[in-house]
Amino acid sequence: MTDRRQFRDLASPAEARDAIESLDLSPDDETVPLDEARGRVLAERIDATLDVPGFDRASVDGYAVRAADTFGADEADPVVLDQVGTVHAGAEPDVEVTEGTCAEISTGAVMPPGADAVVMVERTDEVDAGIAIRTSVAPGDRVMVAGADVAAGSRALGPGTLLTPREIGLLSALGIDAVPVRGTPTVGIVSTGDELVRPGDDLNSDAGQIYDVNSYTIAAGVEEAGGEAVLYPHAGDDYDEMERLLVEAADECDLVLSSGSTSASAVDVIYRVIEEEGELLLHGVSVKPGKPMLVGRLGEARDASHSAYIGLPGYPVSALTIFRTFVAPAIRSAAGLPAPQTATVEGTMAVQERYSEGRTRLMPVGLVDDGAGETLVYPVDKGSGATTSLVEADGVVEVDADTEYLAEGETVTVQLFSPDVRAPTLFGVGEDDPALSRLIDHVERPRYLDVGSRQGRRRLRDGVPDVAVVSGPSDREVDAVDLGGWTREWGLIVPAGNPDDIEGLADLVDRDLRFINRAMDSGLRASLDAALDDVAADRDADRRDLTDAIDGYGLTVKGFESPARKVLAGDAAAGLGLRATADALDCEFVSLGTESVRVLANPERTDKPGVESLRSVLDTHLDDTVASLAGFDA
Repeated sequence: MTDRRQFRDLASPAEARDAIESLDLSPDDETVPLDEARGRVLAERIDATLDVPGFDRASVDGYAVRAADTFGADEADPVVLDQVGTVHAGAEPDVEVTEGTCAEISTGAVMPPGADAVVMVERTDEVDAGIAIRTSVAPGDRVMVAGADVAAGSRALGPGTLLTPREIGLLSALGIDAVPVRGTPTVGIVSTGDELVRPGDDLNSDAGQIYDVNSYTIAAGVEEAGGEAVLYPHAGDDYDEMERLLVEAADECDLVLSSGSTSASAVDVIYRVIEEEGELLLHGVSVKPGKPMLVGRLGEARDASHSAYIGLPGYPVSALTIFRTFVAPAIRSAAGLPAPQTATVEGTMAVQERYSEGRTRLMPVGLVDDGAGETLVYPVDKGSGATTSLVEADGVVEVDADTEYLAEGETVTVQLFSPDVRAPTLFGVGEDDPALSRLIDHVERPRYLDVGSRQGRRRLRDGVPDVAVVSGPSDREVDAVDLGGWTREWGLIVPAGNPDDIEGLADLVDRDLRFINRAMDSGLRASLDAALDDVAADRDADRRDLTDAIDGYGLTVKGFESPARKVLAGDAAAGLGLRATADALDCEFVSLGTESVRVLANPERTDKPGVESLRSVLDTHLDDTVASLAGFDA
């Protein structure tokens, strides 16, 4: 019987935080040169060992005087003093100010003996008898006395101070060329799973291989949190190799992070490594996404020293969500860095969202401005394996485990991924189209979700996006403002030379030819089904009979290039697509007609700047854009 590790008694989020706080991630303090100290955190108090400034100095250009000699002077009755010399900044004075005399002085220059005040040059005049002083001054006026900035022996900076250019300036003024700082926690990153390939290496999709997203994503997060990321070689799912890499990382790093191999299955053996080589504190947290999280220590089985260990889920969205929520705060704390600036916004749910899994949910969401200054919040949840959710979401709404649904219009708090996050200027949804991809490049900070024409119409009816781009026939009307559009030629993409002599849909129905279709939400799929209706009518048959006869009619792919790439790979004789795609990928094309692509605006958002920008782009760039694509026309 297979030994499977089950998730029992899932820890609460609070228990997970407590487990992580019990780990020791803190590195030893170190001393770094001043020119490398920016962004680091002081480990010790810095006391001034000298006065800053170290001498009494003039704070303006003017004349150094004895204040008593100016008493009673004003514009109507100035006092005339003899000038005995000049004092420049950076030079030791070679004159002395005595009763009835003054010395010209530059800003920052040392006050000459005898002088106790400075009259700014604007309140003086040169006259034949000397320098006319047109104002009276008191002792200390326009003079920065020694130690006025920092006095010797005083506390200059305390431990825990984040060193910014301001603090670097103060340390420079104190003559300090090296400073004690908190150490940077080193974080070893080990990705597991036989299916992973590092970016840059050859990928075999037929063998189920995928590129390793987590190593680089988490490494960037570590650096952002104030740690130093160390990437280790890919471990696969081999126990011995996994054990070797984790032990090596534990010897060299303050914290070891792994991703993948944490769920309850026979091949996920990483928790056994932790139990053999250290201590497993926690296996499984009651959150979504991210239930399969591990917390423990590595190295205790070998000697007294050990490294903290946290195992992240394998799916990128889950891994990054758990990292941001639980791990990044621990790294910042170990580095002595303050918590980041609070980044939350209040918004209202644009749609109702149901949830009843009994776990705390960290729901990725996007933001959209409704045009009237209100922020709408919509779920962005393609599943934990969808890497595009990483960039399509603006933040997370934490949903309590007991919450069954969030109602449309309900106020929620969004924890932004960064204080710099802003809602896009234009939020669009709908058809995946090469002309559209080029056009929205001319709009500043747009966001476009290629959910297909059917979903685009539905979401526009719900009032969430600013615009929807739709194509193909539809029997569902939507209240919208038509901003414009274009046409595109569609049909069957076949290999170069059309080796199967495909001439139209009848060949797919009547012959044993493999076909790759588009998803039901696609406008191209709607055009195909309408064309099949015509074929069925000509044959006095039911369309269902025709679709059943097409080998692969139910085999659908998402992107507009995907069927063509399947054809190029030899997986099919024909695929549904555009002439522009066939032309770009050097395939043959069997035309089945043209379809209209329309850009539809939410009627309540036509005055929104992003929508107006898109309207302008359509007016100025559409002709050139469609001219560059085969089969497209304005």
